[in-house]
Amino acid sequence: MRRKAAASLLMILALTTQMKAQNSASGVTRLQVAVTAVLEAQRDAWNRGDIPGYMDGYARSTKTVFVSGDTVTHGWQTVLERYQKNYNSKEAMGTLTFSELEITPLGRDGAVVLGSWRLQRAQDQPHGKFTLIFRRTRQGWKIIHDHTSAA
Repeated sequence: MRRKAAASLLMILALTTQMKAQNSASGVTRLQVAVTAVLEAQRDAWNRGDIPGYMDGYARSTKTVFVSGDTVTHGWQTVLERYQKNYNSKEAMGTLTFSELEITPLGRDGAVVLGSWRLQRAQDQPHGKFTLIFRRTRQGWKIIHDHTSAA
């Protein structure tokens, strides 16, 4: 009986070790999964025409920063108002996609994300790059700094 129990325990340990090794080899961490989920939720909200839902990905703080062109916008509310002004219709918003995501952990509670964005609209396809700084907050992973450029 003890041999069977020991053999079962060894089998469980071997499988657990193999699973951890596979996750490490794939480079996927809980942090990366969580940050990707925020970006996917933002994309989905944008594509529904839901700017407040899109903004749920940002920290609701006066310290949240958005940089685009030579304009720096401070504060969650001000960033929301900027988006609402610049994307005042579903046609202006188009369909958003993110690609080429590189998520780099910065300790346990931070990450930087480099990626590409593209809007598919009837008349054009604006696109560019972004760098996001995420912080783990009580509300989950949130963007605290967004630097976005257009190509």
